[in-house]
Formats: sequence, C-alpha cells, structure tokens
Amino acid sequence: INEGSKDGRLARLLEALVCPVTRRPLTYDRAAQELISPTAGLAYPIRSGVPIMLVDQARKFEPQRA
Repeated sequence: INEGSKDGRLARLLEALVCPVTRRPLTYDRAAQELISPTAGLAYPIRSGVPIMLVDQARKFEPQRA
C-alpha cells in the first residue's frame, strides 16, 4: 500500500483481508506500513506495497482485551 494509493482501493483491500489467526478485520497503520490485528496482537508488514500475511513475519504486541 503506497502513499499514492487511492482511498477506494485501500478500503476494498481492507474489506478483503482478514487476520489469518482470528479471521477478524485489520486496521491500516500508514506510518508503520503495517496491517494491525488488535485481538491477535499481531502487526503484519507491508513491503513494496504488498501485505505479508504470514504469522511468522508479523510483529507481536500485547493484544487488546474485549
């Protein structure tokens, strides 16, 4: 997801992608270039505009409690 991406394309991408662990929607962190799964506590990197949806490539953080 590059800086020049249109909002519509980004919105469609976020609707289509879900966390492979929780199957829940992701949020986009533009500054970090990551797709965030708050319930799984995983941040999936975006490299060269391509989301890397592999758990072993994701950055771990403390998940949010419901």
